[in-house]
Amino acid sequence: MALDPTAREANFRDSIKKYFVDNLKTTEGIALMFDAAISTPDLYRHSTTKWVIINFMDMHRDDMSNAYIDVICCTRKDNEGFKLAQLTDTVMGYLTGSTNGDSTCRITFYRSYANQAWTSIGGIVVQDIQETSQMEAEDGTKYKILNCLLRFASKI
Repeated sequence: MALDPTAREANFRDSIKKYFVDNLKTTEGIALMFDAAISTPDLYRHSTTKWVIINFMDMHRDDMSNAYIDVICCTRKDNEGFKLAQLTDTVMGYLTGSTNGDSTCRITFYRSYANQAWTSIGGIVVQDIQETSQMEAEDGTKYKILNCLLRFASKI
């Protein structure tokens, strides 16, 4: 028996990727990586001093499903961490803001397809964000991790 589209991890992941690509990469010009360790993105003939990594973490599927993602904001050539603070503020704006006037971020939940238009099947709500303090990797990369709890209705 096939899973309902609202309970498919692939649809959840595709929806999250689309949201961040549309907003951070396309609108803000910030380099993105998915399911990666803290390392500089391999950009053809282009170096970057700021980027964001999205890692998919635990998921619990139920009538009201929970999923966690880690959003890792990274900077280089940032002695005092000011660029990291600016990048984190930008990312937090996309995780907390909404278009309906309240402070709840709603991400469109799509039924994704390989060869046809995606269709909206609901919404994903950012319910909670836990922010770490600034850290520094051995290579000088400064980073912060935003651990986000996301919730969405599913048919199980």
